[in-house]
Amino acid sequence: MSFTGKYELQSQENFEPFMKAIGLPDDLIQKGKDLKSVSEIVQDGKKFKITVTTGSKVVKNEFTIGEECEMEMLNGEKVKGLVQMEGDNKLIAQLKGLKSVTELNGDILTSVMTVGDISCKRISKRI
Repeated sequence: MSFTGKYELQSQENFEPFMKAIGLPDDLIQKGKDLKSVSEIVQDGKKFKITVTTGSKVVKNEFTIGEECEMEMLNGEKVKGLVQMEGDNKLIAQLKGLKSVTELNGDILTSVMTVGDISCKRISKRI
């Protein structure tokens, strides 16, 4: 199953507490919580390019499954991380205390990000 496509955010749960936990300032949290972000994923075998556009903020990350890489977190910090694939539809990333599990089922992309005991769930639909 290929992740390649554009996905628009449909809903999110626990966004504000999660963003606070990763150190985002309140003004940015308030600005970002109502914006519909669009994620564009290009998959070429084990190589991925992911571009997330939220309003005027664009975060781009590239990685290869199973290889350590540098990635930009939602707060702008650049950290080393590792992404693994489970089956053919689940990506699991570990970045500096943050775990992200992204699963593709049909046209629905579900991401659950966890830091400490706080999780944020985001559901996006292919457009």
